[in-house]
Amino acid sequence: MERQGIALVLSAPSGTGKTTLVKMLREEFPRLCYSISCTTRAPRDGEVDGRDYHFLSRERFRQLKDEHYFAEWAEVHGNFYGTPLAPVREMLRQGKDVLFDIDVQGARQVKNSLPEAFFAFILPPSLEELRRRLHSRGLDSEETIRRRLANAHDELKEAAWYDALIVNDHLEDAYARLRAAYKAATLAPHCHAQMLRALLEDFA
Repeated sequence: MERQGIALVLSAPSGTGKTTLVKMLREEFPRLCYSISCTTRAPRDGEVDGRDYHFLSRERFRQLKDEHYFAEWAEVHGNFYGTPLAPVREMLRQGKDVLFDIDVQGARQVKNSLPEAFFAFILPPSLEELRRRLHSRGLDSEETIRRRLANAHDELKEAAWYDALIVNDHLEDAYARLRAAYKAATLAPHCHAQMLRALLEDFA
């Protein structure tokens, strides 16, 4: 009997290696997918409405936000982004696992809208290593790196309420921990409620 899907929420400071870990997890587990988000930004070349994003006006987005349509939403660089809640719930009902790759503010919102979700936070092994990784990417100015480190400090203050803390010291070890956390999350009783009900009915 097919289990219900889980919502897996991943957060991490910039430079921690979350993007690489997410890529590895999705390659191994194809049932782990994203929902299509909404945004108020203009479509980029090649993007298709309903496939890449649902492109909305700011007025329509605000209306949906006020109607509690989103599992989580945020304003980034002057544009709104949000994850519709109803499609996520339908995907979970169908047995699909839904991945949220979001910051701590978005995770807090998901905690309210999908309290049964599983929350994992990726940690750097040390501040010095995080600083080294940010510098080695060669993507940011010193001012941007300082800002990212300040943001990391604020994000780490939120990590204690997550369900799992995963240190990315060595990539393969970190992935093994993330994989184990994900697999353990799929064993939660709410994922197998239908099977349990069927067994109890058989006894009756």
